[in-house]
Amino acid sequence: MGSGAGERGWAEWRPLLFPFLLSLFCAALSEQIRYRIPEEMPEGSVVGNLAKDLGFSVHELPTRNLRVSSEKPYFTVNAESGELLVSSRLDREQICGKKPACALEFEAVAENPLNFYHVNVEVEDINDHTPKFTQNFFELQISESALPGTRFILEVAEDADIGLNSLQNYKLSLSPSFSLINKEKQHGSKCPELALEKPLDREKQSYYRLVLTALDGGHPPLSGTTELRIEVTDANDNPPVFSQDVYRVSLPESVPPGTAVLQVSATDHDAGVNSEITYSFHRTWQTFRLNSKSGEMTTLRTLDFEDIKEYSIVVEGRDGGGLVAQCTVEISIQDENDNTPEVTFHSLAEMIPENTVPGTLIALIKTHDQDSGENGEVNCRLEGDVPFQIIPSSKNSYKLVTYGILDREQTPEYNVTITATDRGKPPLSSSATIILHITDVNDNAPVFQQASYVVHVAENNPPGASIAQVSASDPDLGPNGQVSYSIVASDLEPRALSSYVSVSAQSGAVFAQRAFDHEQLRAFELTLQARDQGSPALGANVSLRVLVGDRNDNAPRVLYPALGPDGSALFDTVPRAAQPGYLVTKVVAVDADSGHNAWLSYHVLQASEPGLFSLGLRTGEVRTARALGDRDAARQRLLVAVRDGGQPPLSATATLHLVFADSLHEALPDLSEPRAR
Repeated sequence: MGSGAGERGWAEWRPLLFPFLLSLFCAALSEQIRYRIPEEMPEGSVVGNLAKDLGFSVHELPTRNLRVSSEKPYFTVNAESGELLVSSRLDREQICGKKPACALEFEAVAENPLNFYHVNVEVEDINDHTPKFTQNFFELQISESALPGTRFILEVAEDADIGLNSLQNYKLSLSPSFSLINKEKQHGSKCPELALEKPLDREKQSYYRLVLTALDGGHPPLSGTTELRIEVTDANDNPPVFSQDVYRVSLPESVPPGTAVLQVSATDHDAGVNSEITYSFHRTWQTFRLNSKSGEMTTLRTLDFEDIKEYSIVVEGRDGGGLVAQCTVEISIQDENDNTPEVTFHSLAEMIPENTVPGTLIALIKTHDQDSGENGEVNCRLEGDVPFQIIPSSKNSYKLVTYGILDREQTPEYNVTITATDRGKPPLSSSATIILHITDVNDNAPVFQQASYVVHVAENNPPGASIAQVSASDPDLGPNGQVSYSIVASDLEPRALSSYVSVSAQSGAVFAQRAFDHEQLRAFELTLQARDQGSPALGANVSLRVLVGDRNDNAPRVLYPALGPDGSALFDTVPRAAQPGYLVTKVVAVDADSGHNAWLSYHVLQASEPGLFSLGLRTGEVRTARALGDRDAARQRLLVAVRDGGQPPLSATATLHLVFADSLHEALPDLSEPRAR
């Protein structure tokens, strides 16, 4: 039952901001923002302007993507204004129970650059819970022989609020026979005890109905009531008496069901049935069992410090005559290290550019251990040799940051394992592993397979044919590793370059655009560039020297003997007295080719008088082989062939007209066709 209801007006509440700075971390300022709000604020209520308190301007909000990172979505951030809003019900009692301070700690995440900001919202209690008894009425049996001053422990009420809003006092409806004592327990809570003010007389009044009221300290106070139904029983000289008013014991939470807790003991100086004491709980308990004969209390099921830290149990001892005595058993549960720490990752940047500088924030790591004290104190460590480190950020949270240089081409991903270990004895630990993928940036220029290239191309090559292949590799990914080729310089005339060669942008194949002529161009050099598609693009240059090889495509050309201006053949005179070996003349020829293709040899094809003259195989010199005889004609003709060294060889011919005479005048009569030279 309850009477009255009260709420604190929302108008009198104002969020209070307590920002303060933490240490500088890698040039990023980590701040802790504190707000204080009442519980049960409506959804959409403004807690504070988080963006403003972090120093963000309104223009930054679209790019910073400010948001809340929390396991439970109690709050959200308005994307336009940056205000921190209530997004779900804030029931302090459900969130924090009886803890004196109730704070919701979470991280606000901002991007570009990535950073975390610790936010602490203290949720204050409002008087929204009425004190409640477990039952609408309780029955008591009191012997008419009970002496004034005798006390009876009453059922306590429960109030989920804390502080002044929690249960503060009990009141009893007016009665000349009974009064109420508010007994303060060890931890400050109140326990109602009914005190007998004067002797009872069953014959005059055998039944009493009293109202017990529980009040909290709110403004206005809330209350709850229950009815006390007191039956006066016949006299029984001696009521049971417990050896202690309060029994206190501590139990480790790990004790198994059936473990003995303690034994309560009461005595009764009566004899017979009136001295036989039966023990029972004042109210039903699911956690403990009480032996009604021996008073031994044992555990009924497993205890859990994290659920309930202490029990206050009223035990009754009733003798055979109906007299009842009460005592209180206070059981304190001792925490043991029975909970493994938990590791969770928040706002994880799974894709990390390889050019990320050391100290860049990657993720927020949170640890949680349900144990208390040293059993709940957790330390984290990073396993293995990885270019990351963890830095304590705030209570139970760490920052995972880069610690070394990242290179995707060497290590494209990392398995990062975080191990959390508590300080219990023995310590418990657990690990969590995440995979961090390193993304590519254009940090590698293309590299040619050779430092330089030299290619030999025979002249008279077919236009459009591939004459060379260059290749460059780039270990980057995607466009950063796509290579294209171009010609960026040459020793050819710029206007003529495109008519000589081209390069495939995709394959690096170099093509001849025309047939080369060794006699015109024996060599030329190109500078090729390989360039990736990154932004900005990276490139590398390499030289390609093209050597144009000779083919035997030019026949020898005779320079001497030559025809006269009018086309008539010239002649040479030989003294009649010329001795063997006399140099008569010389056949002179040239070949535009080179090498063996230009190596000339001279041969006599026809002679008017074989054996009269000799011809130098390599020199082309014509000499007399013997003296002129009487029978030899004065006019001689030699047909000479000039061959090159090509395969097959090319040749040219020359005709020599030789006249034996001691003077030009003497030679003229012997000449009819050739003209004197």
